[in-house]
Amino acid sequence: MQLGFVGLGKMGLNMVTRLMRGGHQIVAFDRSADTVANAETAGARGAATLEALVAGLSPPRAVWVMVPSGAPTEATVTALGELLAADDVIIDGGNTNFHDDVRRAQTLAARRVHYIDAGTSGGIWGLTEGYCLMVGGDDNVCRRLEPIFLTLAPEGGYLRVGDSGAGHYVKMVHNAIEYGLMQAYAEGFNLMHAAKYTIDLPAVAALWMRGSVVRSWLLELTARALKQDPELAALEAYVEDSGEGRWTLHEGVDLAAPLPVLSAALFTRFRSRDPNPFGERLLAALRNQFGGHAVKKADT
Repeated sequence: MQLGFVGLGKMGLNMVTRLMRGGHQIVAFDRSADTVANAETAGARGAATLEALVAGLSPPRAVWVMVPSGAPTEATVTALGELLAADDVIIDGGNTNFHDDVRRAQTLAARRVHYIDAGTSGGIWGLTEGYCLMVGGDDNVCRRLEPIFLTLAPEGGYLRVGDSGAGHYVKMVHNAIEYGLMQAYAEGFNLMHAAKYTIDLPAVAALWMRGSVVRSWLLELTARALKQDPELAALEAYVEDSGEGRWTLHEGVDLAAPLPVLSAALFTRFRSRDPNPFGERLLAALRNQFGGHAVKKADT
């Protein structure tokens, strides 16, 4: 199958490579000429502009967008919507807010251009392991694109989960669960690290991968990271969030659905970014004010 692909970052180029290995013809575009050259080396046909990408595809066209969420995706989808024709398809594989998917699908429908949201999980390992795809949009259009989805996904790793927005909604919840799992592993290993026993943490992580009820791919990655650096001394305790956790909390508030684990995990990430937060300094000041408890003075 022929496919246009926009965005050749750490996931995009791997996805293009996997698709070409599956026999698909790819026309690729990225703002970086070097990454386009890398795609050409892997066997894709490069395009210098979005206009050239669209011109290089035969109708009905399909274009996969894999660029950062927010303004870059919005600008790319808008530009493609003006270039494509009736019965063409835009597939957004990034981390988009599902509300934006619904709006874009409605806007593009006026031009009879289809819009599919494809929640994509797999990270840098997707090239070899495959990508789990959670897809939302018109059922007939999704069926038309199945050769693409089935090549990217491992066996059983693709599912159309509903209409426009449903794919990124399910991916949003997926990432929120990921936040909680990662936080649970972090807290458990932190406790063992602080214990009076001398515990071989890499060995425990590897052990738990053999029959334990807490085994998972995230635990496997934990074992890998700890084997490389048992004290994680090369890292700072600074954790970003990519947006899906916030969106999921907003949805939980709107639906009055409790999400205490996600809330704790997300706010812990916020806390990690401030090495000396004002709130904790105020706690120290209050203990000193009411009880005369000792405080640790900041270096000046």
